[in-house]
Amino acid sequence: MALVLLLTLAGCREVRVKTYAQGTTTVPGGNAIMVFRDRSSLEGLGIKAPVRFNHEFGVVLLMGPHSQIGYRQVIESIRANANRVRIVAFEATPVAGGEPSREYRTYTMWVVPNSVYRRGSQIEVVTPSGDPITSTELH
Repeated sequence: MALVLLLTLAGCREVRVKTYAQGTTTVPGGNAIMVFRDRSSLEGLGIKAPVRFNHEFGVVLLMGPHSQIGYRQVIESIRANANRVRIVAFEATPVAGGEPSREYRTYTMWVVPNSVYRRGSQIEVVTPSGDPITSTELH
């Protein structure tokens, strides 16, 4: 009986996902959700983060490109089950219209424990109205 209780409680543990950073990068491209399992790939985006890749992995949502300063990402919700992660997000526009700038993309980065990495799981990002933004599959 104690073993059944222990297994039940272990299955109910909460997974802690940390939002590490939000910012901008000048790496060209469009909307993308990317999973990083090593430091050099992450730094290729111009993002330096203290991810312990032997215990964690990084997930980065990139949106844009933009040519006016002031855009920022807003994450409304993140819901997950065994096969899919659904992120509801949008970009807030500059309040005063924004000044011209060099082209950039906004990003949000999460640090996730390796224990929840499941090959074949889908990560999809949608707008609050449900329109698709981007998606990827864990390999």
